[in-house]
Amino acid sequence: MVPLSFAGRRLFVAGDAALWWPERRALLLADLHLEKGSFYAAHGQMLPPYDSRATIEAVAALVELTRAERVLCLGDNYHDDGGEARLDRHAANSLQRLTAALDWTWIRGNHDREVSGRWGGRALAELEVDGVLLRHEAKPGESRPELSGHFHPKLRMTIRGRHIARRCFLRTPTKLILPAFGALTGGLDAGHPEIARACGGRAEALVALAERLACFPLDASRPRSRRRA
Repeated sequence: MVPLSFAGRRLFVAGDAALWWPERRALLLADLHLEKGSFYAAHGQMLPPYDSRATIEAVAALVELTRAERVLCLGDNYHDDGGEARLDRHAANSLQRLTAALDWTWIRGNHDREVSGRWGGRALAELEVDGVLLRHEAKPGESRPELSGHFHPKLRMTIRGRHIARRCFLRTPTKLILPAFGALTGGLDAGHPEIARACGGRAEALVALAERLACFPLDASRPRSRRRA
């Protein structure tokens, strides 16, 4: 894990898309989009049906790595309002084991406004922890420290003729936007105008490398992609 400073708090990037908050023994995740595969299958686009299992297993691995006591999910936990009920028995059992062992909070997102905590945990619109607001989508103009998701930010670059896309965190003095954690989630270019509006101007993209955090100031003139899932 590599350290990430935000609003006077010492955090760590866990994996490439989660945050570990040691003072709160909390693991923070955004945009799991559980049951995305089954949603698309129901609409005629066949995707592998194991995305929820893969995502929940990845969460479990980070819980074990960090020895977290608390998990905070920042919205779009399911890909749609019906996803919570569609979760297959294997995935549901795995999720229930986690929620039973941990203090688990689901922040509601725009994809899953009706999430209820059917498989454990409590569901909230937003939450404040140690003076930091946790919500799904960043609010322009919010002056208090804020952690959010929603945009699935990815940093896209061309280096020596190779096109590279990496999940990234976006940071301003008061906002930290997490990348999407889910197995089948796509991404929106970190420099996209929607993200710039949410951030209130310039931000920096943070990419976790093996032993350090690489920081890339976002240039408004960069070409942008509109891809996101």
